[in-house]
Amino acid sequence: MLMNTYNRYGVTFVKGEGSHLFDDCGKSYLDFASGIGVNSIGYANPKWVKAVSDQAGLLAHTSNLYHTLPAKKLAIKLAALSGLECVFFSNSGAEANEGMIKLARKYSKDAHGEGRSAILTLNNSFHGRTVTTLAATGQNAFHKNFDPFTPGFLHADAGDLDAVKNAEGICAVLIEIVQGEGGVVPLPAEYVREVAKICAERDLLLLIDEVQTGIGRTGSWFAFQEYGISPDVVSFAKGIAGGLPLGGFIANKKCSEVLKPGDHAATFGGNPISCAAALATLEIIEEALPGVKKKGATLLEGLGKINGLSGARGAGLMLGASVCQATHQSVRALVDKLLASGLVCLTAGNETLRLMPPLTITEDEINEGLNIMERCCAN
Repeated sequence: MLMNTYNRYGVTFVKGEGSHLFDDCGKSYLDFASGIGVNSIGYANPKWVKAVSDQAGLLAHTSNLYHTLPAKKLAIKLAALSGLECVFFSNSGAEANEGMIKLARKYSKDAHGEGRSAILTLNNSFHGRTVTTLAATGQNAFHKNFDPFTPGFLHADAGDLDAVKNAEGICAVLIEIVQGEGGVVPLPAEYVREVAKICAERDLLLLIDEVQTGIGRTGSWFAFQEYGISPDVVSFAKGIAGGLPLGGFIANKKCSEVLKPGDHAATFGGNPISCAAALATLEIIEEALPGVKKKGATLLEGLGKINGLSGARGAGLMLGASVCQATHQSVRALVDKLLASGLVCLTAGNETLRLMPPLTITEDEINEGLNIMERCCAN
C-alpha cells in the first residue's frame, strides 16, 4: 500500500497519447498539467519511445565511475543551449538545487575563506522538499513539523534590492525567474538584472532555479535568457527527459572546476536511458519552441476572459490565474470540477489555478481546454 503523502485525485491513468491521458475506464482527458511540467512533449511520442527503447536494449546503468555516450552528448547539448560551461547530472530538482548550494559554499570558501556561507533566497519561493531545500524555500507552509532545518539561509521579499545589497555573510543569491509553487509569479526583469549586477560586484554567485521554468517552458530554453543576464549556476529537471527522472545543474566557466572528485555525487545521475530520453526530448522541443510564446499568449488571453478567474499571469506555457473563492469555494474544488469534465489542471497554493500543458500542445487543444474552463466556471 502507498504511503498517504499525496492528496490524490480519484482517477487512475493508464495511458497517454499526445496531449491526452486515458483512465482505466477509457475516458479521455486533455492534459494542462503535464505531470507538473515533466511531460513536456506529451505522451508516447514515437521519437522519444524509440530512443528509450533503443537505449534500454544497449545499456541501462554503469554509475558515474565510467563515461557513457548519452550523458556526454547531453552535457554538450545543455552547455550549448544555456551558454554555460559544464553539467552535473542528478535525479530531481531538489537534488539539483542542493548541488548548487554545495557548489556556492565551496566556491566562496575557496575564494574568500570562512564567514561567507549563507544563501539569500526569496519569500514565496520553492526549491524542494529535502531538509536543506526546505530551508531555502521561503514559504512557512512547507516548514511546519520538519525543523530543525539546515542553517545558513536568509529570506527577502522579491523587489527588495536593499536586502541583497546589505545582506551579510552570504555567498550566493538563489532565485526562480517565475515563482511556480508560490502562485506562478514572474519576477520583475529590472529587479533580476539588478540582483545580477549586485552579485557580480560582490562576487556572490547568482543561482537560478529553473526546475520548472527551464527546457523551453517559458518560450526560451531557459527563462533567464529572457532577462539578459548570465547566471553562475542554473538548475534544471522536470521537462528535460520527457517523463523520466533526470535533473542537474549547469555552471559557468568560473564555477566549472569548483567541485572536485569526491565533493559531490549521484549514483543514478546521468542514467543512460534518461539521458537518451532527454536528447530525444530536446530535439522535439526544438521543433515546438518557436510556437510556445504564441500558444502561451492564446492561453493567457483566454484565461483573462473567464468569469471567476482573475490576474492571469506567467510566461510561455507556465501560467496561472487567481480563483474567486466565492464562486468556486476553493481552487481544489475547481480543479476537481475540471477533472470531472475531462481537463487536467494544477493548483499553486490555496488560490491559484496553475497550467503547464505539454509544449507540443496545439492551438485547437488550447481552445478546447479554455472552453471546458469557461463551462466549469459558469456552472
